[in-house]
Amino acid sequence: MKIVVCVKQVPDTETRIRIADGKVVESDVNWIVSPYDEFALEEALKIKEKKGGEVVLLSLGPERVVSALRSGLAMGADSAVHLKDPKFDAADTLGIAHALAAAVKTLSPDLVLAGQQGVGGDNSQIPGMLAEILDWPQVTVAVKVEVEDGKAVVEREIEGAHETWETTLPAVVSAQKGLNEPRYASLKGIMAAKKKMIETKDAAALALPAEALSPKTRIVAMEQPAARGAVKMIEGDPETQSRELLRLLHEEAKVI
Repeated sequence: MKIVVCVKQVPDTETRIRIADGKVVESDVNWIVSPYDEFALEEALKIKEKKGGEVVLLSLGPERVVSALRSGLAMGADSAVHLKDPKFDAADTLGIAHALAAAVKTLSPDLVLAGQQGVGGDNSQIPGMLAEILDWPQVTVAVKVEVEDGKAVVEREIEGAHETWETTLPAVVSAQKGLNEPRYASLKGIMAAKKKMIETKDAAALALPAEALSPKTRIVAMEQPAARGAVKMIEGDPETQSRELLRLLHEEAKVI
């Protein structure tokens, strides 16, 4: 069984983001694999261990993306494909989905796994767009995946409940927190990752027309959130605090 895992490199959530000229200053950013994509990779590795086959990583981005792919290879993926081209730089989520779909078609997998969202942009759009372009079935926010002969049974999270879906393969499945607990790369895995192949493909190799990468949306502005106001501590016993809190909510905050 062949499984493709889409991997995105994102800023570490502990990174202090700076913005200059309407863009994130990347030199200050510590880049990591999106945690939701780690759930997807762990699930792919578990399926491989149970069913056999291979796991191929797929990522789009600049040269720094190689470190994310090496991390995935160290966890146990077999190979990786890096989509790198200046033409990808201005692409929006739809353009990225077109590029990923073109690469997936060349790999002919039985299953594509991805995180439900990339921590950072949090668009949650790529898995759905990818499935639509491929004309494959999709199941989102998966918290359990069982692969059987030519099909997958997927439990997904919805508000207040879980649903169980059955889909034919190939399909696109996006991973939610709770699907599994990603493993740590072993020293042996880290050493082995250095010898594993990372194939690089550009837009020409994927036969992508310019229209597919032409952005349909654009970011018109980017700014830091407003600073939070100072915290006001209310002294006194509980009864005094309650009366003062009600007064502040009514007279200052004007919410009651």
